[in-house]
Amino acid sequence: MHPIKSPIYQTQQIRECERLAAERFGITPQVMMQRAGKTAFDFLQRRWPQAQKIAIFCGSGNNGGDGYVLAQLAHERGIRVTIWQVGDALHLKNHAKEAYEGCLQAKIDMRLFAKKEDLEHPDVIVDAICGIGLHENLHEIVVDAITRMQRKQVPILSIDVPTGIDADTGHLLGAAVHATATITFIALKLGLLTGNGMAYTGELVLNDLQFPSELFSLIEPVAEKISLHSFDAYLAPRMRDWHKGLSGHVLIVGGQLGFSGAPRMAALAALRVGAGLVSVATCVENAVAMNMNCPEVMCHGFREPRELDSLLSRAAVVVLGPGLGQSDWARSVWHYICDKALPIVMDADGLNILAETNQYSDNWVLTPHPGEAARLLQTTAVDIQQNRLAAIKAINKRYGGVCVLKGAGTMILSPNALPVLCDKGNPGMASAGMGDILSGVIGGLIAQGVPLGDAAKLGVSLHAAAGDLAAKDGERGMIATDLLPQIRRLSNQHV
Repeated sequence: MHPIKSPIYQTQQIRECERLAAERFGITPQVMMQRAGKTAFDFLQRRWPQAQKIAIFCGSGNNGGDGYVLAQLAHERGIRVTIWQVGDALHLKNHAKEAYEGCLQAKIDMRLFAKKEDLEHPDVIVDAICGIGLHENLHEIVVDAITRMQRKQVPILSIDVPTGIDADTGHLLGAAVHATATITFIALKLGLLTGNGMAYTGELVLNDLQFPSELFSLIEPVAEKISLHSFDAYLAPRMRDWHKGLSGHVLIVGGQLGFSGAPRMAALAALRVGAGLVSVATCVENAVAMNMNCPEVMCHGFREPRELDSLLSRAAVVVLGPGLGQSDWARSVWHYICDKALPIVMDADGLNILAETNQYSDNWVLTPHPGEAARLLQTTAVDIQQNRLAAIKAINKRYGGVCVLKGAGTMILSPNALPVLCDKGNPGMASAGMGDILSGVIGGLIAQGVPLGDAAKLGVSLHAAAGDLAAKDGERGMIATDLLPQIRRLSNQHV
């Protein structure tokens, strides 16, 4: 497989790109700033062609310099421009200072921002306060400026990064601009694609500022963004003489008394993604009802772990955890299965039990949400969300295998590979059972012979794309099983 990927960087790598661009290709910081300002202005005109009044908030760094360049170009086109300087303009240096002085010479309306200033009512606001160098909580004056910008309820274009979002992690630095759109330069930044950053970035547009493509081969990215089309070969049409034995057997283990829904959803997802056979092993009391309501799934009730031996001997993969609980029965089942040589997709209570054991394996896929990740690392969900890249690396190092850190900007990390990020999906997927669907999809793909790492990546991509299709009928009120017909459709899009 040769997945279609887009490299993702953090501040350190972007700075190195800038240095090499100047050193090897003669693209000076002044040229970069001029290109950035022009690119941002061109996008603004395409996105809001009727805009005749623009308010531009400029900080005292290079991000502000980009804003000043944009201001001059808009002024030259006859657009009414008001610049609000946030912080002391005396701190401006080099080319940002030159751009500021150019605005003075052009007699553009420039004002120092203060709390009580009236912004009038612009058609578009441009956020050029803070760029990728911001990693600490915002100063009060910047928070005040953001509050004033948001009150106007007009479109906001953020330059490079919405002010208040850490470009390296997506962490919210006290407050942030809710951008309608963000135009980012040179390359994708991790903080725009995961964590809080996804909620504040709005429409994301990338412009490489005409950097030569060979420059990016000199810099190692921190992650890669992939799409569903990265894995087309795994979804190729089947031969006409195909039979169910070639599509593998998934065993779902879970469902303590009263929790039959989770393993049932995982089982249906495994079937919809193309697994040939799916069995559910659950507590005896759940088995009868599940067999009645879901005839395609082979449901088996059991009391003792050794009763699973015949199922385990036939299965290609085990999905362990949906509805499992954390009782003595659940723990005995968990340990019995983890001592086998089968690949495991572990979710829900399977992860909670894992957090108690610190067991390590190269033959499983772990699928924690931030709360489960926090238990795995003995920290808090807040800490996980503050640096999701560090969290997934820590989980992978401690527990091995493949890790899928769910949430906005789901990340997948396989052994000896760069983290991979999926930027699809939507808030409607924040509802009960979505994780069970994902674990079933990944298990179904592994059963069909897809390697664990690729199964995790393809599974996440399918799951997110299915969620986006289901959301066309509305995000609010979307439930997990709404994804099932979309998963089937997406799994057959190349037929």
